[in-house]
Order: sequence, then C-alpha cells, then structure tokens
Amino acid sequence: MSIDEIIQRMLSARIFKDREKLRPDYVPESLPHREEEINKLAEILAPAVKGARPSNVFIYGLPGTGKTAVTKYVLRRIDAFAREYSRGVNLKLAYINCRNENTSYRVLFNLCNYLDERVPFTGLSTAELFRRFVRALDRERNLLFVVLDEVDFLVKVSGDDILYKLTRINPDLRNARVSIIGITNDLNFVEYLDPRVKSTLGEEELVFRPYTTEELADILAERARQAFCDGVLDEAVIPLCASLAAREHGDARRALDLLRVAGEIAEREGSSKVLEEHVRKAYREIEKDRAVEVVKSMPLHTKLVTIAAYLVKRRKGEATTGEIYETYKGLCRRLTIDELTQRRVSDIINELDMLGIVNAKVTSKGRYGRTKIVRLAISDRALVEGLKSDPRLSSIVAESV
Repeated sequence: MSIDEIIQRMLSARIFKDREKLRPDYVPESLPHREEEINKLAEILAPAVKGARPSNVFIYGLPGTGKTAVTKYVLRRIDAFAREYSRGVNLKLAYINCRNENTSYRVLFNLCNYLDERVPFTGLSTAELFRRFVRALDRERNLLFVVLDEVDFLVKVSGDDILYKLTRINPDLRNARVSIIGITNDLNFVEYLDPRVKSTLGEEELVFRPYTTEELADILAERARQAFCDGVLDEAVIPLCASLAAREHGDARRALDLLRVAGEIAEREGSSKVLEEHVRKAYREIEKDRAVEVVKSMPLHTKLVTIAAYLVKRRKGEATTGEIYETYKGLCRRLTIDELTQRRVSDIINELDMLGIVNAKVTSKGRYGRTKIVRLAISDRALVEGLKSDPRLSSIVAESV
C-alpha cells in the first residue's frame, strides 16, 4: 500500500470524533468517582481565592488514579473564581513533571520560566538560580502554586534540598506566597525525606484509592461519547478495556490508552467498528512499549539494579536480594560511582516489582529463615531497547546477551 493510499484511508475513516479526549493530559469538565477527593482538595486550597496561602498538600496514589487530573481540575476552578470575584489576588500555577525535570537546576529553571524570568539553561549555580527565582516571584503580589508531579523522581536523583528550600521560602518573601502540591505514585516516598521536609511538605495529605472495574467503565463511557463517532464501539469494548486496566491497580490512564489505541488499530485496518479483537491487539502493543518506556525513564541506580537482576537471571534463572546487591556493587565499581546501601537497593526492588519490571516473592527456607526471590519480568529485548540511550549500560547488557 502506498503512502497516498494510507492517507486516503485515514481521511475516509469514521472512527474518531476527537481522539484528544482520550489523551492522559486532557482534563475533562467532570471527573466521575473522584467527587470526594475533589471536595477535600478544594477545601484545602480554597483560601487562595481570598489571597491567603493554603497549606502544602501531599497526594499519594497508584498510577492512573486521577491525582494529576483532580489537581489540575481543582486549581483551574479556583483560578476561575479568583479572576471573577477577587481583587488584588494574582494566582499563578507552575506544573512540573519531575519524571522529566528531575534535577534541582531544571526545576528552578522551569519555575523561572513560569514567572517570565529568563535564565540560562545551564551555567548558573543552583544557589544563584534560586535567588533569581525568589526575586522574580517577589516583584508583585503573587500566590504561586507549585505542582511537583512524580516528585519521587526528583528526590531519588537529586535529593530533597530543593524541596527544603521551597517549603521554607515564605518567610523570606515580602509580597508573594508559595504553596506546594506534591504528587507521587510511591506510597513509601516520605521515608526518603528529611523529617523537616516531611513535616512541612505534608501539612495536608490525600490518598487516592484505585478505581474499580465498574468505575473505569463509567469513565471510559463518558470519554467515549466525546471521542468516538456514534455507534462505532462494539458493546464488549468498554467492559474489556475496564477489566484489563483493573488488573493494573485500577489504572484509568491505562484504560484510556487501551481504548484509544484500539480505535487507532481499527482505523489503520479500515474497520468500520472498534471490536474486542482490536482491544486485545492494543493490549499486546501497549505491554510491549510500556516496559521499554519504563526502563528508559528509570534513574541510574534503578537501572543498575535491574541490570543486576538480569545478569543473575542469565546465570541462575532467579536471584535473591543479596545476590542482586553483590552484582549491583560490581556494576557500580565498573562505572566508578558510589553504591547505595543494601536497604535502599531492597526498596528499589520493591518499586520495580510494583512497576512490573521484576517479580519479587518472599519464600521460606525452613530453618534458614525467609528470603526474597526475584525474577526479571520483562523480555531481554525490552531491557536492551530501554537502555539504548545510555551506551555505558546497554553495552553491559549486550555483552551477556
């Protein structure tokens, strides 16, 4: 089939009305089954409408439980009220995804950009960059909401120094005020924080529970009405998407991705309807790509622990935490970097288990006690593909393939 034919078939397809409504960054006008969380967050942040600084908020929950969407939705409504009813209140919102902006410098660089303070992408000290941010912020009466999404990535790469500075910034400001909203998928994240940061950042805490299969079906039905042409979805499609996503801790983002990719596969095949078989193809496609993307985005030491599990697997098929740690230490020596403690590596293995990169299971050794058996849960191809962007690491894996 020629490119012209592919484009013509795409132009004649009548599957999507607006596929952007299925994207994870789209915030709808209503968020089904998150009314309680919306109201709780609104109660905490509502003082901003009068110009008062709300408490800092920390939001926990597994991936795809609506944390980011609820936060953006509530802040959007508060900003609208402030514009209409409040005088002299200048609300600003800085949203930073710490999975991508995972160093103190990059966080401060983005905060300066939100305030129209032009700073170089590199070259300044973090202390100087922070001074420029404070100066730009305090020029006028601002109330700045700083949303740090997936903040655990920032702390694991750069430590919590920037969080300490941001949570202690208000006494140094004359005109402006800052309120921090931290969002994380890691329910154990606070264990990594300095107690001073923990107490200030977590003035208020919200925990988002996973969606049930029925709730996911409601969410998908609502979005499908906006995203698809009438009558193109087979009646089995939404229940299947909801059921498959519910396996992943009730992940709404995953359910929406499944529905969107199923529609795109139907469109590419020239089908007039989205069928159950398209959902199953989408599931296989997303599973294949997800592992690669997760490996790409992992911090250095998490990648090294994954490689260590892989190398032990090549020798034995499975590994204990101790065997992985010894292999990990060897990799650190090879790369001439400082190693983490065994306890921290054990925490990383638990995180990898939650992400589906490894399977970790505690087993009994009788009178020798209990031990954790770890098996790599992704393919060798996915691991090598995910490490391609770092030649030092990809070469280590390639040597043993």
